Amino acid sequence: MDTGLGPTLIVEDDLPTLRRIGALLCTLDVPPEWHTAGSIAQAREVCCARPELRTVLIDIGLPDGNGIALIAWLHEHRPDITCVVISAWRDEVQVLAALRAGASGYLLKERDDEELRVALQSMARGGAPIDPFVARGILALIARFDDTPTTPAQPSDQTARGRISPREAEILQWVARGYSNREIADETGLSRLTIESYTKAIYRKLAVRSRTAAVFEARVRGLLS
Repeated sequence: MDTGLGPTLIVEDDLPTLRRIGALLCTLDVPPEWHTAGSIAQAREVCCARPELRTVLIDIGLPDGNGIALIAWLHEHRPDITCVVISAWRDEVQVLAALRAGASGYLLKERDDEELRVALQSMARGGAPIDPFVARGILALIARFDDTPTTPAQPSDQTARGRISPREAEILQWVARGYSNREIADETGLSRLTIESYTKAIYRKLAVRSRTAAVFEARVRGLLS
């Protein structure tokens, strides 16, 4: 069921782009109330003043710093907010840093309006959209890790594998298939609070801050079948 994005903040210093994203939000099945910020500092102020915010769309290149710093700040101070990047930056270092900081998705500004609208609509339905170009880059990076020979000098993956309990490994499989916490609870017969506890433990053990980053790290470490 489409529940919408909820009150949304657009963090973007380019006025035409800001207007474009705002116009796309207005075309969604459930158009959200939306606000704007042109810098990291202003975004923090808005997030502190508006506890009702549920979604933040963040550019990477902002006048007072890198948007990834804002994602990390939100993860610590407003973990109830879903962060998704909408940026022209597409290099692997930035993408992985954003996902590890807590971003739930990564979209590229270069896509046409309909492509971005579909991605935003997917978010409204609980999805975590990743631009196809970005996804291919992540998969290629995973493949490079997979092609790296394992030697006795690389024990860290086995150590990480040992720290993941059998139940956590099961939950991780469901997460990798795109199931929400509620859906995992239905499938396993556990409560949603129990599933949330397991997912937080998985994040901690993998040193990540989002579902997307958890799946990436787990695949790199060989924790997913």
